[in-house]
Amino acid sequence: MKQETIVMIVGAGPAGIATSACLNLLSIPNIVLEREDCYASLWQKKAYDRLKLHLAKNFCQLPHMPFPLSAPTFVPKNMFVQYLKNYVYHFNVDPLYQRSVESAWYDKSAQKWVVTAQNNVSGLVEEYVSEFLVVATGENSEGFIPNVYGLDTFKGLVIHSSEYENGKTFGDKDVLVVGAGNSGMEIAYDLCNWGAQTSVVVRSPIHVLNKELVQLGMYFLKYIRCTIVDKMVLVLSKLLYGDLGRFGIQRPLKGPFLLKKKQGDHLSLMLEQFQRLKQETLR
Repeated sequence: MKQETIVMIVGAGPAGIATSACLNLLSIPNIVLEREDCYASLWQKKAYDRLKLHLAKNFCQLPHMPFPLSAPTFVPKNMFVQYLKNYVYHFNVDPLYQRSVESAWYDKSAQKWVVTAQNNVSGLVEEYVSEFLVVATGENSEGFIPNVYGLDTFKGLVIHSSEYENGKTFGDKDVLVVGAGNSGMEIAYDLCNWGAQTSVVVRSPIHVLNKELVQLGMYFLKYIRCTIVDKMVLVLSKLLYGDLGRFGIQRPLKGPFLLKKKQGDHLSLMLEQFQRLKQETLR
């Protein structure tokens, strides 16, 4: 099987379906390949019950469809999934599901991308040819449990955060949460609410900010330098939570928004290098 189109999109998460929607509005042919049996599979299958968008809704809405005015500032999981359902329907996004992409390479002679994918239903390998390729597979698509010494002899339950739903079955139990990112901290909070005796392992220096502080900071970033916004939210964080150093939690040397900006600059540099490489290939 071989199909040709203008744009190939790998991944039907929010970024993938938004890309397809924008192309559809411009009547640019595109095909979306998704290895799962639904769009936004992380949200539909691997998100815990209490999950909400960690950023205010105006920072998370997809192109050409704002959230309803009635939606809360921090949209809960089920409402966001319904929003995505409406989005896919409204913009006629129609991914090809259960396609696992195996390879993608650029044919210099034809000046086109060639993508091969296995159809997980039929078992056949399919080929797709396009002028442009968009990789929208996300940064959190694969769960990872490190090989910790002694874990193989541990008699208790070990799960990745993507398997966690709620703390109902953990009440009155001792639970260790490894990792202090958004998921780790929120799952630890949820476990406490269900009565679990919860501990958190924090490896690296972290900033502890609630979602309201992040929302405030992102608002002021439109008008004030990043370094000043960082100082402001860190002062407010210290007023709210005190000195977390007494718990062994250290802050990074750089502010929270500067760190995010540096990560974004790193991504921009990677994109520039990719564009340069593509231009050299076309020569």
